[in-house]
Amino acid sequence: MTRVLLHMEGAFVFVASLYFYQQNDFSWLAFVFLLLIFDISMLGYLVNERIGAVVYNLSHSYVLPLLFIVAAIVASVDWLLMLSLIWMAHNGMDRMLGYGLKYPTGFKDTHLQRI
Repeated sequence: MTRVLLHMEGAFVFVASLYFYQQNDFSWLAFVFLLLIFDISMLGYLVNERIGAVVYNLSHSYVLPLLFIVAAIVASVDWLLMLSLIWMAHNGMDRMLGYGLKYPTGFKDTHLQRI
């Protein structure tokens, strides 16, 4: 049941991000092109599994995009809000599909399941 709730949480974050993205009338072409850019954090695994997990988890947690969303709203920086909403959508989509935060034991070991 816990795993189902985490997948549903990811789906909610994904849909909410899409909603707020649409409400701000941002470019859907930019959304499509930038949606997967955050997976570049997987390059940390070229160093080793521990560094890879840290870099990946920093990029794929909800904390940084939420901080940037708040900063973008406070400072009225549209491009930062757009990028942060795409980032949040990416992370929600990953959780919805079962790609969780990584353990340092290996890329396939996540907090949701073993991939």
